[in-house]
Amino acid sequence: MVFDECFIVRDMKIIQSDEGYFVSMPSRRKKDGSFKDIVHPLNAETRQLIEDEVIKEYKKVVGEV
Repeated sequence: MVFDECFIVRDMKIIQSDEGYFVSMPSRRKKDGSFKDIVHPLNAETRQLIEDEVIKEYKKVVGEV
């Protein structure tokens, strides 16, 4: 995803759950085996905006729209 033609975030994942799709942000595995996001929105509104746009584009690409 490119923001304002000057910042790119790669390695987002689209995951399908029982409630629908959601976007997983890029993360790294910690020494204890858990994962920590290395890029993430600072608030719920921005997260929702990103998820909506990424999932909309995904559905266009796979022909679900």
